[in-house]
Amino acid sequence: MYLELQQRLLTRVRALIQDQYGIELGPIAIEQPPDLKLGEFALPVAFELARKLRKAPKIIAAELATLLNNSLETVALLLPSESEGTAQGLAISRFEAAGAGYLNVYLNRGCLVSALAQFDIRPAPNSGLHVLVEHTSINPNKAAHVGHLRNAILGDTFVRILRANGQKVDVQNYIDNTGVQVADVVVGFLHLEGKSLAEIRSLIAGFETNGEKFDYLCWDVYARVSQWYDSGSEEENKQRKSLRYATLHEIEAGGNETALVAELISMAIIRRHLETMLRLGITYDFLPQESEILHLKFWDLAFEQLKQTGVLYFETEGKNKGCWVMTRPDAKAVEEGETDEDAKVIVRSNGTVTYVGKDIAYHLWKFGLLGRDFGYRPFFEYPDHTCWISTEHGEETHPHFGGAQAIYNVIDSRQSDPQANVIQALRGMGHTAEADRYTHFSYEMVALTPRCALELGYTVAEEDLGRPYIEVSGRKGFGVKADDLIDKLIAATRKETGARQPDRSEEERQLVAEQIAIGALRYFMLKFTRGTVIAFDFKDALSFEGETGPYVQYAIVRIRNIFRKAETSPEKVLAQFATLDAASLLKDADDIWGIWLRASKRSLTLDQCIATSEPAYVARHVFQLAQEFNNFYHRHHILTEEDPARKTLLLATAAITLRELVTVLSWMGIESPEVM
Repeated sequence: MYLELQQRLLTRVRALIQDQYGIELGPIAIEQPPDLKLGEFALPVAFELARKLRKAPKIIAAELATLLNNSLETVALLLPSESEGTAQGLAISRFEAAGAGYLNVYLNRGCLVSALAQFDIRPAPNSGLHVLVEHTSINPNKAAHVGHLRNAILGDTFVRILRANGQKVDVQNYIDNTGVQVADVVVGFLHLEGKSLAEIRSLIAGFETNGEKFDYLCWDVYARVSQWYDSGSEEENKQRKSLRYATLHEIEAGGNETALVAELISMAIIRRHLETMLRLGITYDFLPQESEILHLKFWDLAFEQLKQTGVLYFETEGKNKGCWVMTRPDAKAVEEGETDEDAKVIVRSNGTVTYVGKDIAYHLWKFGLLGRDFGYRPFFEYPDHTCWISTEHGEETHPHFGGAQAIYNVIDSRQSDPQANVIQALRGMGHTAEADRYTHFSYEMVALTPRCALELGYTVAEEDLGRPYIEVSGRKGFGVKADDLIDKLIAATRKETGARQPDRSEEERQLVAEQIAIGALRYFMLKFTRGTVIAFDFKDALSFEGETGPYVQYAIVRIRNIFRKAETSPEKVLAQFATLDAASLLKDADDIWGIWLRASKRSLTLDQCIATSEPAYVARHVFQLAQEFNNFYHRHHILTEEDPARKTLLLATAAITLRELVTVLSWMGIESPEVM
């Protein structure tokens, strides 16, 4: 509602300036005054016009205020009629010139709160783009860790935000099942453990039957192999690493026992990853595997397109001699017949394709530009849909997941250069529109505070105790497994809920503990902007004070308790409030009006998140609303208020806050508990 009103206002102001002064302006800035007594919006447009009109900004602002006040009905209408769908009530009450030349805008408080009270305003569903969001993408060689959780939570939240905006979104989780990390685990089982294919198959079956975590075993095997490569003599280490690359080659080639071992291990670990993420409410639609990109010859098709469009050329001189390299945007050196030493190698001189080459082919498929598709087979069943996985020859009837119009890749910031190379290749091939709708949704790493590392049982060196964070390393075996982190958070919360809710059943207390723990984890990962390194800490995440998930959840519980004690419901209160004179009730009640105004900014928050690919705006919005409500709660005695009309206003304010908090928390994948 707030966003739509802003847009209508700016459109009208721009049109008026065109009519009055013959000046066509571009985007007009809009600000929020520091005090609601100065209005809800402030436009500095007079300062921009001053040079062109050769007038003082103060005079221009006064002229605009007069013109707009004389035509309020053309500015914006609000409050759709429930029965006829018409509009009632002016959204803007007046314009005023202020300060050195600001144009302040005052909203009609009664109109806005009546609209919010009568209708749960949501972004209108729209056809939008067919969007593909790729996130999580963990190498299937060991258990998921805390760093993977940031990726998955960011991606899942952005999916929810896009869907809330009415867009069709497919969720993909890319599986690099032919990479060196999988090869390392295969080396561990075949050569360190000395196990055969049959023994590995039996081992996996035993783990699954007993409910044990095979990905935990692989975590340890991976760390041991990583150390084994460098623990022998120089000659031994050389032989061990040659074994690593021989194993990698066999996996990529397929059709041999080593490749079968890799498939067994990766399939078992992928299933575990999906189970882990499901604990956080995170699901997927499709799991494209690198093995099919290789075996279905995606690269061959992409290679021809890249050569035909001139994006790739064969280097005959210099350090890249014998390689197919990608032309730089500034290819002057090549045009003059010199070697392009800094060109990106896509096909090495030995004929192998680099990571970027395979990624270009994959993204041509994503945009429906490749001319070939995966085979599909069902892999994992969720309560409401099936997750499919790629294969060479799959089901005849299956959904189709390529051909997207926009792509978001949730990949950490260290992959910025490869991502930029893919975008560059798309542009070079003439796919400019697709390149413009390709977003690298980057983020920084997750580390641990020294206190958190100690709580998890790690030894922390004396010199590290004073550091703000300690980096984790799966290769070194130092890190927090995602399931362990979730279990520890739930256990800590379970102890608290047990003390607070002794009369509840075990099942109820467990459910509440899970809701709080998962909410704490998701909120902690989302409240930081994507470019911030996160130092995870149990105490900070689970705190009921400050900017945390439990703080926002507790505001919801507090509101629900108010309605239980008042023996009424939010729906009844809002229906009753609709019969009152809201404008007179809100006169000189800026703190109450501020909460309604904040609640109206849902669509603005949604727009900010999508425009900037930054879910932190959502976290900030719900925290500020919860904070404002808690201040309101301590300032006003809702249940003991004697004036019936004012009591209804206070309860309606609580109802609107509840509706907003529950809705926006759901975008974050956070549930709203009944009790805490």
